Amino acid sequence: MPAAINPFDVSDNSLYTENRWQEPFARLRAEMPVSFRADSPYGPYWSVVTHDLVQQVEITPAVFSSSYELGNITIVDSYGEREFPNFIAMDAPRHTEQRKVVAPAFNPSQMADREVQVRQRTKQLFDTLPIGETFDWVERVSIPLTIGMLCILFDFPWEQRADLKRWSDLASDVRPDHNEERRAYFMMEMGQMLMRFDALLEAKRAQPPSDDLLSRMVHSEAMGNLTPAERIATIALLIVGGNDTTRNSMSGFIEACNLFPDQLDLLRKDASLIPNAAQEIVRWQSPVTHMRRTCLADTELGGQSLKKGDKVVMWYISANRDEAIFPNANLFDVRRENARRHLGFGHGVHRCVGARLAEIQLATLIGEIVERNWTVSLDGEPTRLASCFLHGFTAMPVRILA
Repeated sequence: MPAAINPFDVSDNSLYTENRWQEPFARLRAEMPVSFRADSPYGPYWSVVTHDLVQQVEITPAVFSSSYELGNITIVDSYGEREFPNFIAMDAPRHTEQRKVVAPAFNPSQMADREVQVRQRTKQLFDTLPIGETFDWVERVSIPLTIGMLCILFDFPWEQRADLKRWSDLASDVRPDHNEERRAYFMMEMGQMLMRFDALLEAKRAQPPSDDLLSRMVHSEAMGNLTPAERIATIALLIVGGNDTTRNSMSGFIEACNLFPDQLDLLRKDASLIPNAAQEIVRWQSPVTHMRRTCLADTELGGQSLKKGDKVVMWYISANRDEAIFPNANLFDVRRENARRHLGFGHGVHRCVGARLAEIQLATLIGEIVERNWTVSLDGEPTRLASCFLHGFTAMPVRILA
């Protein structure tokens, strides 16, 4: 049968900056869950848009590869994939070996310590926020809270936190226009990042092994002798994973509460719903819009014939609005019984290793708003991130009503 041809280029940034992505994906889910788009700034690609089929791709790494050698994990064949390999852009066994090094830094005992730190920092930051005055929630809350946690994880100086944000923004920038000037700037910044982190890594190497993230890396066989390019890629991955996704969910919660104010009332009446609300905002916001795989062989998916080497894009933002799994999926519902089935952290062997830390940060932020009996009201239209990879905000004017 002929391929289902996607009439929408869902890689178009304007769908996300103008918040017009819902209808195209709804039509694709209903009419063509797997579809092909030949013409895009990123070249030809397949879109997978339903919850069940995204899961199928995720749990079949023997067919759908994450390897940087074949194209990496985003829709763009970026200039860095062959030079900057990290473990999320690897298949087994290297992915498994390196993930095993990092994962224990997010074990339950570590997370118990982090939860105390997150609560303390969140309370301190909220104490500084102006009541009744307009300010930017992204700049004053979402960015400092997530960057602050990165500073803790990496023992990175707080006064240099702007560097972490800049490197995160660069590393997560998915655009097809990789001109030489931009490439040179990217390489310069990544070099500076490497110098800064190499100093931190060597300090950890000189100390006895411990359970923190950088120590585990330098004292392990799988990651203790990474090449400079591999170190750049791994550091960039950890920064982006620990920053952008949580940051955009923190901002998404404010938008959701303004669109569905009854949900904040429910949380005030029943604080036991807060952990579920943290799951629901990841589902509703879907801070990572997509991930990409590459076919290792000819295969069939959703009634479509895919060829070896084809680019396959899993649209988490669509899967998380799949009505077959989430009734009334466009509603933000803190009582949603299956909110945890979201794919906002991925699924299968590549599921986000820091998911539990993100959940702690989100639940703490929501709990603090509830405890203070605040209403954080939008005071103008938010500015949305121009990206088909991360779904978020660059600015969000708000006023706190207490």
